[in-house]
Amino acid sequence: MTSGPNFMTLFDAFILGIVEGITEYLPVSSTAHLYLAGQMLGLKQDTFLTAFEIIIQIAPIFSVMLIYRERLMQSAALWIKLIAAFIPTGIVGLLFHKQIEAMFAANSTVALMILTGIAFLAVEFAYKPKAHAVKDLEGVSMKQALTVGVFQVFALVPGVSRSGMTILGGMLGGLSRDTAMAFSFLLAIPTMGAASGYTLLKEYSALSFEHFGALAIGFVVSFVVGWIAVKTFLAVVSRYSFKPFGVYLIASGLLYGLFGVELVH
Repeated sequence: MTSGPNFMTLFDAFILGIVEGITEYLPVSSTAHLYLAGQMLGLKQDTFLTAFEIIIQIAPIFSVMLIYRERLMQSAALWIKLIAAFIPTGIVGLLFHKQIEAMFAANSTVALMILTGIAFLAVEFAYKPKAHAVKDLEGVSMKQALTVGVFQVFALVPGVSRSGMTILGGMLGGLSRDTAMAFSFLLAIPTMGAASGYTLLKEYSALSFEHFGALAIGFVVSFVVGWIAVKTFLAVVSRYSFKPFGVYLIASGLLYGLFGVELVH
């Protein structure tokens, strides 16, 4: 296949938009699921597809900004904590971006998915509501924000879920499930914004006006599905726990390993 508008249909863009919208904020690897979906659609991973994936990954950020717009507009302290939490990832990503990009050639995603699933189950089985006293975003301390930021650094490894790591970091730092999840969602604003901007600067030449239709479909679908996914995720976890996601990560990792699916690029 060749890169460009001939190899991606509007249907392909629609499907990838759905996958991105669903997986970006769930504690699973959106990168891994996007790549698997691309394989199933018969798409070639080239500079255009990389740029396309980055653009549709921006859409769920706007979904979260819409959902939390009042808190974001009213709380300067929250923005300070989000920026502080982003700093560890920003520093490590800037200093070691070449090494991180090289890791996309490593076939370690399956093992990392399984390990993340085990970590979620372990944290959930040890979860005690009294030990997770912070019930709202305003109560997150700077120390807890930095703890979440340190855990986010691990998500630089291909196949490791950013939301998964930050939620785990928040819960281990004393945040309730709901608060850890909300802080994780909001931390995507500076993190994904910076990562997407950097990648687009490198890959923008792969885009042209001919791609507008596919990009528009992918972006809009990712935004709408992302909004629905976040609202649903918040409702489900507030009533239950992260155990189903832990089981899903372990099961999907084992299935991908069994069938020899390559999930990184």
